[in-house]
This record gives sequence, C-alpha cells and structure tokens, in this order.
Amino acid sequence: MYQNILVPVDLSHLDKLAKTLNTAIDMAKHYQARLCYVSVTNSTPGAAAHNPKELASKLSEFADEQGASHGIQTSAMVLESVDTAVELDDKLLQAIKDTDTDLVVMASHPPGLGDALHLLRSNAAEIVKHSKISVFVVR
Repeated sequence: MYQNILVPVDLSHLDKLAKTLNTAIDMAKHYQARLCYVSVTNSTPGAAAHNPKELASKLSEFADEQGASHGIQTSAMVLESVDTAVELDDKLLQAIKDTDTDLVVMASHPPGLGDALHLLRSNAAEIVKHSKISVFVVR
C-alpha cells in the first residue's frame, strides 16, 4: 500500500518525537516501505547543528542508525530555508513531490492556549490541506 514514507524530524527535539518515530517505523515495517527523514533548516546555527552541512551529516547518521536498528530502509534529506517559519510547509510539500512520497507521518504540536486564540497555525494541518497524499498526524 505504501512504499515511501516521509517523516519530518527536528533533531533538537527527538525526545518529543518518540511516538511519531515509532509510528513511522511500525508502518514502514508493516508495508515494507522506505522511510525518508527530512529536516528543514536555516543557514544560521541552530540547536541541532552549526550549519546545514553538519545537520545533513547528523540526520544521515540518525537515519542509518534507525535503519540498522529496526531493519528498514532509510534515507535523509535536509532542506535549506531562508525563513523556516514562513517556508516550512512549502519545503515539506516540495520534498513530498521530490521523494515520490505516498505517506507522511508527522507530529502535531500539543494543543494549547495559542490554538484556542487562533494565534498558532498547524504545520500538519497545512500539509493535510495542500498535499494529495495521506498524512498521519501523531499527537
């Protein structure tokens, strides 16, 4: 049913992504699908890496470890953005097309006051709205 699963990952918040990562791994095993871990970053230093090249190396290492540990095929992709707050959704939508993804497994942010006041927008909701493939949002 699914062959290519895309999983957006922020290496600086892996502790908050355990449920999402486990869900993606379970689905990849079930469908014998490939997982592509993708991260979108600015060119400036961040919590996970000093620059996009270092982040690409770390994400690739993470993908290799996940693949070896769980017996699945994995890959990694880092996309550079001038402003991730503005371009994140567009970058992820382009990655979906570029990788021939047929399922996205991504985390939702925990609902809070910002949602009730409509101050925060949901990246997952944007991907669901604008993508033609299935999106599994993990809370």
